[in-house]
Amino acid sequence: MKNIAVITGASSGIGKEFTRQISDNGDIDEIWIIARDDKRLYEVKNEINKNIKVLALDLTCQSELDRYKEELELNKPNIKILVNCAGFGKFDHEENIDTNIKLNMIDLNVKAVVNMTDYSLPYMVEGASIINVSSNAAFQPVPCINIYAATKSFVLSYSRALNVELKYRKIKVLAVCPFWTKTDFFDRAIDEDKKKVVINYIAMYEPEDVVRKALRDLYHSNKDVSIYGFKNKLQIMATALVPHRFVMKIWMKQQKLDGTPKIRG
Repeated sequence: MKNIAVITGASSGIGKEFTRQISDNGDIDEIWIIARDDKRLYEVKNEINKNIKVLALDLTCQSELDRYKEELELNKPNIKILVNCAGFGKFDHEENIDTNIKLNMIDLNVKAVVNMTDYSLPYMVEGASIINVSSNAAFQPVPCINIYAATKSFVLSYSRALNVELKYRKIKVLAVCPFWTKTDFFDRAIDEDKKKVVINYIAMYEPEDVVRKALRDLYHSNKDVSIYGFKNKLQIMATALVPHRFVMKIWMKQQKLDGTPKIRG
């Protein structure tokens, strides 16, 4: 039986970096990489030059998710690692974001994670792992990044509880909570022709460092949450100590937001 890793959101950023670093794992025979853009996926395949299977799927669409399920049923692999990395955010006031975009965010950031996990679990055995990419935003409500932060809170809570539930099968679940990271995430999150919501980034980390720390925590620790970066850890600690209403006030002041839709005018 073929040992595989499955990585969503693999066409760029953190997902691509997971593909690169997991490709060095000698226990993995093949990596299945998933994203919407097949051209970029094949670029990743050619760049890494390993045994990689490309699945161009839109994980917000149930029929596309079912195609993944069908691939599993056809190939019957042994999934050693599942990385749920696909996701996106939108920076704007609640009243400025189209409802369909919000629901699409929930579909990808939440529903797809649950679907991919449930479809993959029957093909995972003792020693397998699930990595769910959450966010620093999971630890606090974030005005003007409202839906995104809420979806990542779900991912964090879901992952930590699932890690306990799957202990009897000796399957580990790790939530990865990056801070601001240099990826294409911002291309979709920000409308360049409008006033910016986020003007003050406390830190900006490299995806390779985030992934390296995540895999180290996965293989060499009992942690259920991976947090890279001193400033990231410091902010998460602060949000645990300070009432969230004050955390939100600090955020609004830091970004010079007044809480009205006119911030994007």
